[in-house]
Amino acid sequence: MIADCARRHLRSVLCRTALAAVGVALLPSCADFRGPEYRVPDTPAKSSWSQPAASVSAPDTITQDWWREFRDPYLDGLVDKAIAGNFDIKVLAARIQVAGAQIAEVQAQALPTVDVAAGAIFTKSTGQSTQRRYDVGVQANWEIDIWGKVEKGVQAQTAEYRATEADWRAGFLTLVSAVATTYFQILQFDEQIDQQRKALATNKTILAIYEAQFANGLVPQTQVIRQRAEINQLTTDLLELQRLRDVSENALATLTGVPAGEFKVPRGYLRDKVQAPVVPAGLPSQMLARRPDIIAAEYRVLSAYDLVGQAKLAQLPSVSLTGRAGTASLSPSDLFRTFTLSFLPSINFPLFDPGIKARIKTSEAQTKVVEEDYRRTVMAAYEEVENTLVNLAARQKQRTQLEQQTEQLRVVATQIEAQLKVGVVSQLEVFESERQMLRAELLLLAIHQQILSDTVTLYKTLGGGWPTVTVRNESK
Repeated sequence: MIADCARRHLRSVLCRTALAAVGVALLPSCADFRGPEYRVPDTPAKSSWSQPAASVSAPDTITQDWWREFRDPYLDGLVDKAIAGNFDIKVLAARIQVAGAQIAEVQAQALPTVDVAAGAIFTKSTGQSTQRRYDVGVQANWEIDIWGKVEKGVQAQTAEYRATEADWRAGFLTLVSAVATTYFQILQFDEQIDQQRKALATNKTILAIYEAQFANGLVPQTQVIRQRAEINQLTTDLLELQRLRDVSENALATLTGVPAGEFKVPRGYLRDKVQAPVVPAGLPSQMLARRPDIIAAEYRVLSAYDLVGQAKLAQLPSVSLTGRAGTASLSPSDLFRTFTLSFLPSINFPLFDPGIKARIKTSEAQTKVVEEDYRRTVMAAYEEVENTLVNLAARQKQRTQLEQQTEQLRVVATQIEAQLKVGVVSQLEVFESERQMLRAELLLLAIHQQILSDTVTLYKTLGGGWPTVTVRNESK
């Protein structure tokens, strides 16, 4: 009897296997189960930048710790503190851990599962004694990944893992850039505050002269009132500069992971402490292979391709092995005296499952989304680099003009002071000359800060010092 049952079961398995083989043979004529071959989405070609950053040799590249090129040890310390304490960067690091754990989650789909169950059934009928039954069972299931569906899913999740790593690198660049530009602004405010105080002192001296002249009937009262209004404006501007410095200091505290209000930056002069380095701009092709947001976008395209391939492979038959072992008894003492074992191989042929067809279409549509997102990211990167190069070139020319203006005003101031000694001009003309000099110095300071910030932005838009990456499928 047992042998007959075994033979019938074997014939059944062989028949289903044969049918599955016939179905597989017919697959090429029924469905396309091959995944798309990955290729980088095409973008408009760009061979060079329209505004070269500087005359640097071709082998020159951006160093990974590029912020040290500004030669400011305090800035280096700020960046180190931000990397260790910033919470945005910690969130991005945590997302990398999540993506890595999800790879193991996908890999687990190819492993057998084992369930253990134990239970008891109590039945009570009217006029009869309570009937009891005790069960203990183990069931193992294993869907064999014959066609590589799970492997495709692992590749897709690994690509997403690499994308989150690139997200972290992009966040790193954003963080370092924000720390540097905020620090530069604080130093600019320090120098502006000092210049503003000098201007305020000069205008208070001018007011005293006007008041004395008004008392002697030499100038009208409107001149005194106008000068007092000028002092009011200078005082307002000074208070605003101090407010901006405090707010920027709070922002820098948050960037470095310190509660706002509990972090102070020593006062310093921007032009004395920081000079702009020369940035090797390289070629657009180098930026595409190095810039983290572009790398992340390309990895997500690769992941989408893998998901399409996985969806198409789901049309193929799946082979599962199920084994069960258990025991049952009316008494706990007899529970393990007898055992029942069973083994059931099965083949599922889901070619005409409408859900699978819908998943393929959804995956293909999602691929179009990430491809366009990659192209958008590349085009935005081109614009950012070109705009930064334009800004740098223009502001460097502006700085040259302002330096010439300042030098000319300095010559005028020297001549006026000489004329004051021989009584040709009044003290008021000297003060007016000083006021013009202060205004020119403030403009020159602002241009210097803008050049420094543009240099930081150029480092960021070019991808920092991260190495080039070739996007391809891999196993973690």
